[in-house]
Amino acid sequence: MAAGLAAAALSASSLALAQKPARVLRIGHQKGWLSLLKSRGTLEKRLAPLGASVNWTEFNAGPVQLEALNVGSIDFGDVGEAPPIFAQAAGAPLVYAGATVPRPRLEAIILPKTSPIRTVAELRGKKIALNKGSNVHYFLVKLLEKNGLKYGDVQPVFLAPPDARAAFERGAVDAWVIWDPFLAAAQKALDARLLADATGLANNRQYYFTSRDFATKNAGILRVAIQEINAIDTWVSKNKAAAATELSAVLGLDIGVTELYVSRAAYGTAPITREILAEQQAIADTFFELKLIPKKLNLLHAAPVDLS
Repeated sequence: MAAGLAAAALSASSLALAQKPARVLRIGHQKGWLSLLKSRGTLEKRLAPLGASVNWTEFNAGPVQLEALNVGSIDFGDVGEAPPIFAQAAGAPLVYAGATVPRPRLEAIILPKTSPIRTVAELRGKKIALNKGSNVHYFLVKLLEKNGLKYGDVQPVFLAPPDARAAFERGAVDAWVIWDPFLAAAQKALDARLLADATGLANNRQYYFTSRDFATKNAGILRVAIQEINAIDTWVSKNKAAAATELSAVLGLDIGVTELYVSRAAYGTAPITREILAEQQAIADTFFELKLIPKKLNLLHAAPVDLS
């Protein structure tokens, strides 16, 4: 009888184990580097021994991903510098899981090819198109400061990239502050002239975010995710021609555009550090001073558990 009870207990235990929900990493992503990771399936293979699977959802912009995190629809995503700051100002429970190396050459201020403007100082009083509250918003403020101008010395024209390009083409603005691949597309298709990129002014990192709750319970899964993203970065850095071709298909852009984009990017992704959070703090402070966010933030608590 004891043997029968033991067998029954073992059977019940096995049933409970079988019924235990599998862990799932729900990734939100935009078309780009994470698309390359998705196509390879290497993250799924790495997570399988941990009893975890991956679910992918594509979004058209970072803020939409952050809203999905806020309502519990995803666990992990990619975003630029600015959107998470606005999300945190609104009380979103996000924390930073990882970040790329600095990529300042991927954002710049450009001019029409016939523009007489030759220096940043000559932008005084000019109309400058930009996406409000984006990574380039911070870059523009720092660029003007470096060249003896104040933010109030120019006329910001807040437009999303497609509308900004249209305004730039028809001469409705004097300059456009934009990021890749829109930047590369404007240079290739419109022969736009680059006035200055963000080198020495803004690091323009890509960030990977999660929630505090997911990070606390799934540090191992996040560690693997950051490692696999870094592996894609490493591959691209050594195979730029192939990466440009693959990215061209993903983004639906001419190969010349993605070749330029890939050629000036910098590669490498690692877990977040307090030093990197300090960079985000500087951006948050600037946005608060510009009254773009309603309250001052303290971002030094926004790193998850140790993923190193």
